[in-house]
Amino acid sequence: MNENIRRLLDQMATLDDDLRKAIQEQEASASAQFRGKRAEFETSIRDTHRRLKRGFFHWLVTNRPQNLITGPIIYSMIIPMLILDLCVSFYQATCFPIYKIAKVRRRDYIVYDRQQLQYLNFIEKFHCTYCAYGNGLMAYVTEIVARTEEYFCPIKHAKKVLGVHARYSRFMSYGEAEDYANKLEKIRQQMADPKADDKPPSH
Repeated sequence: MNENIRRLLDQMATLDDDLRKAIQEQEASASAQFRGKRAEFETSIRDTHRRLKRGFFHWLVTNRPQNLITGPIIYSMIIPMLILDLCVSFYQATCFPIYKIAKVRRRDYIVYDRQQLQYLNFIEKFHCTYCAYGNGLMAYVTEIVARTEEYFCPIKHAKKVLGVHARYSRFMSYGEAEDYANKLEKIRQQMADPKADDKPPSH
C-alpha cells in the first residue's frame, strides 16, 4: 500500500475514534456522571427511572409471546459462546506472546453497565447482561482473529467484502507482489509495538 494512503488511513482511524469518544461523552454527560467506570445519574433522574420500571408480572403479561417461546433457544447459545470464549482466549494467551502480537483486552469489548439503569427490572437487566456478553464476545473474537490475519496474511481480497474489520484497510492490495516479504515483516514489527495496539481500533 502507498505510504501516503496508509498515513491518511491511520489519521482517519484516529479522528474516527476521537469523534466516537466525544459523542459518547456528550451523550453521557447530558444525564449521567462517571465515577470511575460507574455511571451515576442525578437523584431526580434516578427517581424517574424507578417510577418508569415495569414490575415482573406486568412485564410478563405485556411481553410478546414469541419472545418467551424462543427464550430457551436464545439462552442455550451460551454454551457454544462460552466454549468459543475459552478456546480463543487460550489461543491468544499462548500464541500471541510467541508471535509478539499485543493481546486484546476483554474489558474494551465486553462491558456490563446497563445493570445500573433503574428503569429496567431484573429480567430486562439479565437480558442486557446476556446481550452485552454475546456481542462483546463477538467483537473480542473478531479483533483477535483480525490481528492473526494481519500477522499471517495482510492481503485484501480481489472482490469487495462486506463487514471487514478495521485492520483490513491497512492490508496490502490484492496482487501487490513487489517486496511482499519485506512489507509483511514491517507489518509484523509494527504489531509487536504494544503502543500501536493499546486501544481497540475504530469501526
